Amino acid sequence: MKRFAALLSAAPLLARAADMNAVNHASQIASSVGAGTAVPSLGFGAVLQTLVGLVVVIGFVFGCAWLARKFGYQGGRRGGLVKVVGGASLGNKERVAVVEVGDTWLVLGAGPGNVRLLHTMPAGSAEVDSVGVAASSPAGNFSARFRDALAGEANKRLQKFAGSGK
Repeated sequence: MKRFAALLSAAPLLARAADMNAVNHASQIASSVGAGTAVPSLGFGAVLQTLVGLVVVIGFVFGCAWLARKFGYQGGRRGGLVKVVGGASLGNKERVAVVEVGDTWLVLGAGPGNVRLLHTMPAGSAEVDSVGVAASSPAGNFSARFRDALAGEANKRLQKFAGSGK
């Protein structure tokens, strides 16, 4: 360990000695390089060092992206007119989200290429925990409430359709 420490402390002195050698013998070095001579090719070590550095940088970028995704970094969060209260994924491309606009919550269904309003309710009508899921309801209770909300919406539309058909 002491040898390694001594080598590290001597490294700047060796580099300075090499620089001084180049300064003292600059005319000799310059005269040995002729016009039109080829640049010496890079050795295997230099190419390997470049590739390892490239792999480290690319790995660092992917690592940062993974951490951002894992810890849920959402860039550009601002307090605006529209606020996402919660949501759930229903499949690979389908999603239900509760969005607060003013003093109203909108239940939106989002699929590929469209977004539909499923239900509206006054803001704060259901308790929400920090994750954005109803705190007082387990998963089975949510499905029952969601089914009831959809049935109520379907009944409203059927009544409206039956009323307009007379």
